[in-house]
Amino acid sequence: MRRFICLVIFCFAGCSAVFAQQDSTASRADTPRRYVRVPRPMTVLDSVAHALALEEKFVSDSLSMVYILKPDSTRTSLFVDSILKSNAYTGNHYLDIAAHANTKPSIKGYGHLRPSRDPWVVAIIVVLILFIPVLNIYSSKDMNNVFLSFYNKRSMAQAGKEDSPINAWTFIGLFLLFGFTFGIFLYLLTTGYYKVYYPISGFQLFATLSLVIIGLFAIKFLALKFLGFVFDINKLVGDYITALSLTYFNITFVFLPVALCFSLIADKFFPYLLAITLLLTIVVFVWQYLRSSVSIITNFQFHKFYLFIYLCALEICPILILVKALNIGFK
Repeated sequence: MRRFICLVIFCFAGCSAVFAQQDSTASRADTPRRYVRVPRPMTVLDSVAHALALEEKFVSDSLSMVYILKPDSTRTSLFVDSILKSNAYTGNHYLDIAAHANTKPSIKGYGHLRPSRDPWVVAIIVVLILFIPVLNIYSSKDMNNVFLSFYNKRSMAQAGKEDSPINAWTFIGLFLLFGFTFGIFLYLLTTGYYKVYYPISGFQLFATLSLVIIGLFAIKFLALKFLGFVFDINKLVGDYITALSLTYFNITFVFLPVALCFSLIADKFFPYLLAITLLLTIVVFVWQYLRSSVSIITNFQFHKFYLFIYLCALEICPILILVKALNIGFK
C-alpha cells in the first residue's frame, strides 16, 4: 500500500512537470521577442560630429534669441538699474524737489554765440602789409628816411632842412597806406568792440571810413599850406607838415599789426590790445611829433595863443568830431 501511494505521487509530479513545460513553451511562442541594443564604443569621428552638432545648435539658438525670440522681461538689467539709481528721484513725494534740485548743480546752460569776422578783413590787412615791401622796393631811400626819422634826431633835423625828405609818389603811397590802415582799424573798433551799427556795413563801411579819413587829412594839409601862403611862412609850414606826415606814417606801422590782431583775437582781449595801442601811439606822438614841433617853434617867435588856437582847430577838434560821428567812446 505504501508503495502504491508513492507511485501515484510520482506519476502526478511527472505529469505536472510535463504540462508546465508545455505551458512555458507556448507562452514563449506567443510573446514577441525583445532585443537589447548594446552601445558600441565612441570613436574620434563620432566625437567630432557630436561637437559640430552642438555648435550648430548653439548658433541656431543664439540667432533665434536675436532675431526671433523676445527678450526676457524678467531678466535684471544692470545698466538700467545704474541709471535709475543715479538719476531717479527718491525724495519725500516731491515736497522737497526744490531743495533736491539746489543740492545738485545743473549741467545745462546757455551757449555763447561766437562772432565770426568777415574773410575780406584779413585779405585787406594782408594786402596793406604786402604794400609796404612794394614801396620799399621802388623807394628804399625814402622808406629808410621815414624809419630813421623816429630813431635818429639828426636824420629828422636833416630832413627838415631839405625841401622834402621823401618824393611825391612815396608820400602819396604812404598817405594812402595810412588812410586805409586807419580805416580798417576804425572799422574793427566800431563793429567788433563797440558793436555800433550804421546804415551801411561790411566793405562799404570800411571804404567810406577810409575815404573820409584820407579826405580829412588831405584837407588839413591843404589848410596848412594855405595858412603858410597867407602869413608868408611857407618854410615853417613845410617843416611842420614834414614832421606831421612822418609822425602819421610811423603811427601807421603801429596800427597795421594792431588791426591784424583785432581781426584774429577774441573780443575779450580787445581792451588790453587797445591799452597797448594807446600807449604806443602816445610814445610815437611824444617822441617824434612834439620833439620836432618844439624845435620848429623855437626857431620862429610868435604868440603862444595862436599855437593854442591851431591845436584846438586842426588837431584836437577833428579827432573829437570823428569820435562823436562814429558814436564810440571809452568803455
